[in-house]
Amino acid sequence: MKKLYSQEVSRFRSLPSFSGVLAGGLVTCLLLASPLAAKAELDGDNGAPGLPAGCGQIAVQNGNELVFHAYAIGFQIYTWNGTNWGTSVPAAVLYGDAGYNGQVAIHYAGPTWESKSGSKIVGSKIQSCTPDASAIPWLLLKAVSTSGPGVFNGVTYVQRLNTVGGKAPSAPGSFAGQVAQVPYTAEYFFYSASD
Repeated sequence: MKKLYSQEVSRFRSLPSFSGVLAGGLVTCLLLASPLAAKAELDGDNGAPGLPAGCGQIAVQNGNELVFHAYAIGFQIYTWNGTNWGTSVPAAVLYGDAGYNGQVAIHYAGPTWESKSGSKIVGSKIQSCTPDASAIPWLLLKAVSTSGPGVFNGVTYVQRLNTVGGKAPSAPGSFAGQVAQVPYTAEYFFYSASD
């Protein structure tokens, strides 16, 4: 399993970005698959998005403010253990805008986010909610560690919101160790302590 993670990280680090055709095709496919997807909209006092009813548990604590917002496109990677699809591992590229222009970071196992500027954050899940049953849950994660200069230096919390796709396959795997890469998109919101 560790080898698979390393291969995925290496593969995404070597890509300057997804091609426009791949990104556009994947986004179109995901949006068609979930036309009624739940959506958080920016309207919080600290720059945070407003959350739908039933998702208050993933709000970021007072004393933290939004410092960075990115749009991710990639895969949730599942491995069949002979009984069920195990916990997913992300492999995604983060962009600076909703059109998937301007690659800013990659996202991989840990969960880890690594910016092009050299900063890195490793998070730990605190809470989740599922406003859209056809997509992976929305998450609140707390930073376990941050390093390097750049946009992720000093990040305290991360939210994964506005997810589309990414759920484990509904059919069982054919053999233990089978890997399924399920396309997903999401928005990631990064926070640091207010001054």
